[in-house]
Amino acid sequence: MTAHATFTRMEDSTAADWQAIGAEFPAAARTLADRVLAHLKLLDGDQGGFPIDRYQHSLQTATRAFKAGEDEEYVVCALLHDIGDTLGTYNHFDIAAAILQPFVSEANLWMVQHHGIFQGYFFFHHIGLDRNLREQFRGHPHFDRTEAFCALYDNPAFDPGAETLPISVFEPMVRRVFSQVKNSVYKSSTAMPAAA
Repeated sequence: MTAHATFTRMEDSTAADWQAIGAEFPAAARTLADRVLAHLKLLDGDQGGFPIDRYQHSLQTATRAFKAGEDEEYVVCALLHDIGDTLGTYNHFDIAAAILQPFVSEANLWMVQHHGIFQGYFFFHHIGLDRNLREQFRGHPHFDRTEAFCALYDNPAFDPGAETLPISVFEPMVRRVFSQVKNSVYKSSTAMPAAA
């Protein structure tokens, strides 16, 4: 039988409680990539009026980045950039960024977190918004990277006839990226290992 913490208020927790909690953490860390991939699959069939569903769009964006020779972390960001669509109707890019934040570079994180505004260049004027909203970030070190991501990979990835690699190509990449914690308050904790 696994030991569990006994506190009812966190302020009353003990080191022994946190040892019990920490003992469970590696299993959760090991299965994180599985949960992320399962959540991405929720986009399958979610067309929302687009020419292809959001899952195919995610695969197609990643395919374009992969075929262009982008590195593995970038390709995983391309795959997961819209993973927040199911829960973040008004801020999907923030959700994707929150999921990726412990595992990716600052440049890739910024790109994912701001892609919604940058992608708006291609359609905001059709829905009564300023297509140049991205200009507020002009001069930022990651402006060009995010502009290129949208122009090369996100914007053209709505084509029913375009090459779209299966998820099996990207699963190993997701597992590798999610196995290396780069930035987390828990990274150096002995009770909660960064990854197993």
